[in-house]
Amino acid sequence: MSRKIAIIGGGNLGTAIAEGLIGSNFIAPGNIIVTKRNIATLGSLQEKGVNITGDNIAAAEQADCIVLAIKPFQFKEVLLQIKPALKPGKHVLISVVTGIWMKEMQELIGTAFPLFRAMPNTAIAIRQSMTCIASQNASAEQNQYVLDLFNQLGKSVIIEEKLMDAATVLGACGTAYAMRYIRANIQGGIEIGFSAPIASLIAAQTVKGAAELLLQKNTHPEQEIDKVTTPKGCTIAGLNEMEHQGFSSSLIKGVVTSYRKIVDDM
Repeated sequence: MSRKIAIIGGGNLGTAIAEGLIGSNFIAPGNIIVTKRNIATLGSLQEKGVNITGDNIAAAEQADCIVLAIKPFQFKEVLLQIKPALKPGKHVLISVVTGIWMKEMQELIGTAFPLFRAMPNTAIAIRQSMTCIASQNASAEQNQYVLDLFNQLGKSVIIEEKLMDAATVLGACGTAYAMRYIRANIQGGIEIGFSAPIASLIAAQTVKGAAELLLQKNTHPEQEIDKVTTPKGCTIAGLNEMEHQGFSSSLIKGVVTSYRKIVDDM
């Protein structure tokens, strides 16, 4: 499929996607179009060769892949605005808009276009996002292209759309959960003698390294835990105390509570 991309909405998320694609050399800057009402804020992208415009319809007409990176309250208005420019057999639509289901997209545009719904997290700003993707009416080639696109911005996986709320909790809320663990680890480090900056560095890098072990070696967390727990050692003593205080249980309950909050508020 063609690789000319229009990003409708040049806010934080849309800009991060554009920056990531440019930085990874996935696409030439001249093949990216970013739209925003106030195009003056997109000067840095324009300097890199990205096409900047305030015209959503023109952007849609010129592109083959359209990424909708707007606010949920803008979704209906913008999609109906660009609808006349959409051509069957040419356009692929990707929505990164929170809470908008592909069924809603389909009802608005009518024609059965290849549709994608993607849920990145805030680490997309540094090309380390975990992005969950669902698709409808898409070919294997189109699925692979969208996977490849978001793999430039971290890691991505195809899931069923019915799991998108769960993906929000695990992949998006999960960033906050991990930050809270790191924060607690830093506080503990300060109590046992480190300065705040040193404790922060050690805690953050240790979590980063632990995550990379799982990603690169494809092992189970317990396998890596076993490697650092020795009989009568300090690691197992600390782990057992955390479990006595409900560490794993409270984390699991937090994940489930967040999920129920999303489902109950729908």
